[in-house]
Amino acid sequence: MTDRSILAIDAGQTGMKVRLQTPEGRDELVFRGINTHEALLPQLADVVRSSLAQTRAQPELLAAGISGLTDRDADPAALLSLIADTGIREATLAHDSTTSFLGALGDRHGAVVAAGTGVVTLAVGPSAVSRVDGWGYIMGDAGSGYWIGREALDAVMRAYDGRGPATALTDVVRATWPDLEQAYMALQGDEERVRVVASFAADVARAAEAGDAVALQITSRAAGELAASVTTAIARVREDDEIFAVCAIGGVFRSTALRAAFADAFAGRTDLELVTALGAGIDGVVALAELDAGHPLTSAVQRAGTA
Repeated sequence: MTDRSILAIDAGQTGMKVRLQTPEGRDELVFRGINTHEALLPQLADVVRSSLAQTRAQPELLAAGISGLTDRDADPAALLSLIADTGIREATLAHDSTTSFLGALGDRHGAVVAAGTGVVTLAVGPSAVSRVDGWGYIMGDAGSGYWIGREALDAVMRAYDGRGPATALTDVVRATWPDLEQAYMALQGDEERVRVVASFAADVARAAEAGDAVALQITSRAAGELAASVTTAIARVREDDEIFAVCAIGGVFRSTALRAAFADAFAGRTDLELVTALGAGIDGVVALAELDAGHPLTSAVQRAGTA
């Protein structure tokens, strides 16, 4: 554990978790998620300022793991300039797949699939790193909460039209939009539509547990997508017959049916071991400060400043 004071931000689409880690202890805060339609760095700067105001702390280092981080926004120097008056002199940024991996598996070789509103899978081997998916709700995120919610809405409208089987999910969607024929207009005009769609994943999980055939089929396909991402990522970094760890994290895996289907996808694989996460994404953000220069993930981390 580093002896420096760190302000760690685990920035997701659904929410941002913040930890102020000091040698004496830590404080935990929660903020609303990233708005993907707005500039990222000013949002992070606002969270930094709010966190410092609430904790009255003076950390030396800012570390952030960010959902959907692109090269355009991976600019810790620019972020430091936005918070120049806070006393923070060093910033470290990484995609949340990196921090999810560090939090879940630490130094072990393996793959972490993090499935919430979106999804990304990261595998780390002896000398290589492979990221699979995490391409956003329009181009990817197969098996994510958004993907599941979108499949649920599609199934409901197919049932409404007579193109698909009846499903208990229809009553769930009607609770939000009583007039199904107007639902698509209401959803398209909602600035929170990504979160709204993803929220139906929990309803799919409940319907699957109750035995709804449509919900079970959606759940099975989601698990298959997530398992395929894991096996693809590991195949890219494997160098020998080492047993790789597989760790599944995120809200999507609260579904009992999905967890079971995901585990079934690896039945008989002696080269893979399903394991429980050592910690959470926020733990991985703190771990960025200690990442060894020779670690394969170092190339995925952006740093600026000197504390």
